[in-house]
Amino acid sequence: MNPNNNLSVDSLSVEALLSDSNEYVIPMYQRNYAWGEGEINQLILDVKDYQKKVNDKGEQQPYYIGTLVVFERAKDKLEVIDGQQRFTTLTLIAICLYNMSQSNDFPSLEFSRFTQPNLDFESRPKSSNTIHTLANLGSYDGKSLAQLKTDDYNQDIIQGYELIKHQLETLGNELNDFYGYLFKFVKIYRVPVPPKTDLNHYFEVMNNRGEQLEKHEILKAKMMSALQESQEDTKEQSIELLTKVWDATANMERYVQYGFKRDERAQIFGSKWGGFELASFDELLDIHTSQPIDSEKNVSEMSMADMLTTVPTTNGKQGVSQQRERFNSISNFSNFLLHVLRVWTGKDIPLDDKQLLEQFDEYVFGKKRQGESLDQNTSAKNVREFIFALLKCKYLFDKYIIKREYSQNGNQWSLKRLYCYDSGSESYLNTFGDEDKEDTSQSINRRTLMLLAAFHVSTPTMVYKHWLNGALNILYSMESINAEEYLKQLESMARSFVFKRYLNESLEDYYSLIYSSDSENKQTNYSNFSEENLKYGNIKNNLVFNYLDYLLWCDNRISNINDTVIEKFEFTFRSSVEHFYPQHPLDGHTELNEADLHNFGNLCLISHSKNSKLSNVQPAAKCDHFAAAIANKSIDSLKLYKMINQVKESSWEKEKITDHAQSMLNRLRADAALI
Repeated sequence: MNPNNNLSVDSLSVEALLSDSNEYVIPMYQRNYAWGEGEINQLILDVKDYQKKVNDKGEQQPYYIGTLVVFERAKDKLEVIDGQQRFTTLTLIAICLYNMSQSNDFPSLEFSRFTQPNLDFESRPKSSNTIHTLANLGSYDGKSLAQLKTDDYNQDIIQGYELIKHQLETLGNELNDFYGYLFKFVKIYRVPVPPKTDLNHYFEVMNNRGEQLEKHEILKAKMMSALQESQEDTKEQSIELLTKVWDATANMERYVQYGFKRDERAQIFGSKWGGFELASFDELLDIHTSQPIDSEKNVSEMSMADMLTTVPTTNGKQGVSQQRERFNSISNFSNFLLHVLRVWTGKDIPLDDKQLLEQFDEYVFGKKRQGESLDQNTSAKNVREFIFALLKCKYLFDKYIIKREYSQNGNQWSLKRLYCYDSGSESYLNTFGDEDKEDTSQSINRRTLMLLAAFHVSTPTMVYKHWLNGALNILYSMESINAEEYLKQLESMARSFVFKRYLNESLEDYYSLIYSSDSENKQTNYSNFSEENLKYGNIKNNLVFNYLDYLLWCDNRISNINDTVIEKFEFTFRSSVEHFYPQHPLDGHTELNEADLHNFGNLCLISHSKNSKLSNVQPAAKCDHFAAAIANKSIDSLKLYKMINQVKESSWEKEKITDHAQSMLNRLRADAALI
């Protein structure tokens, strides 16, 4: 590039970007690398998902992952203005793939598309040094990586590399195809700003610009348009009702009842606001038409452009409660819409909001690849049915799916229902059980909450939450929701995920596990799973650890031991598989042979921050580290807690590893036999 030339927008493959002769500089005013597990896993999962897409000729299609905004400082030197997190992550993926290709563990990986990073960090020598040191590990030497966990290196970048490494290792035999698609078909738009741009002013504009229309807002307008174009006599009222339901459900942190006026709630949700009284959109429409009309504009006369910019809203209207938000949702609205679409249709719809409009075009508006679409009345009928399903699913989600609740006592997992007293006051009570009883480990509410939390922390991203889709499908299909039956079906789904997918070589797909009846599923004795599937590097999903912790927690509940540490255990986001006896012990301690080192009995799940601190210390030192937490009745993992208790009796050696592994395998096999 020449700074005197007019630069144009370029569509670059990942290979072209990372092999570009330009030096890309991250300026000092940019924040440090900050992507964590959620962002990294979602990027890799997105690439995997688009890798499967082909056109009518069977050819793979490109996947555009966004923009990289640059300013040309000098010849062959570009300042990265926007997109540095994504660029840094792509660089780390390339480094990791190269290092893996040099490893004996991945002999089939033939990686030759990356030499040295063309990324540098201005005035941050620690970050630059970290990137270039990672790129020169060469032999994929874990000990060398362990040596980077010091203050001399940027630990956020090291953690990002480890998260990428873990996610790539789970691809197994798919790794070659993944990297081939990533480098050739994944594209990024490089957008240069003009040479004389005032960068300070540019950033001020960027930071204060209005948000672009989100896909769910476009979808709402398309649904309103479908109703408007129908021949139905009640289309105006239907559009108003669509808007009311949409606004009531779009706030994922607020219970759906608060999206309606008080006199509507009893008709829709019962006198206590805790049920769902309706069976169809028409019944809901009857309630809506009995209310005073307060639309400022006749929505049946609105254009599509009007709908996108001045959509009527119930927010702020008289009589609609503006309840203060105290819950944090596990899903955003765009992804929730896809969950509802999948439950409503029963079709194998990708749970990725990047495909939101595409999936609704096909299943609601009937627009196929060839371009045809459904007639206007059929599309309008589909919209009405979907809107009713959306309202019902949001009610089910609020009442029967966990949230994070914030209160004066901190934050914790919550499984609560909205309840209206005869006095007119309202409160949140446990979803299951008597409202005046404490939610102890003996209650079915706590048991259900614990299992839902185990699912959630195992899949921290907003996309591809198959467990959530399974839970909603269970609830949506039940005529009358029974606590015991709901928990029973959740446990059955957990067993299916663990034993039919994660510990099974055939890797059964999520959709069939959720939507196929028991008679359609293969009747196999899954208690005979191979121990190889539980060795380090072979575990496909952390639900294996978290579901085992759930089983251990349940065992304590029905035993006479009553260990308070186990009773008070809560699931947290722990994504690092740690070797209890370290891979690379310090101070001259003996190294274990690989069979014992990578044995499931020597593995536990902890947070990445703790992994960085504890990875190379001896089990006894790890026990000392966790002693304070245990004294406070807290622990990262119940499997880890059992390992710590065994170390208290004697040293952690091969026999202890084998015994612990056998004990955990026996517990898993006993549960697998229940399928």
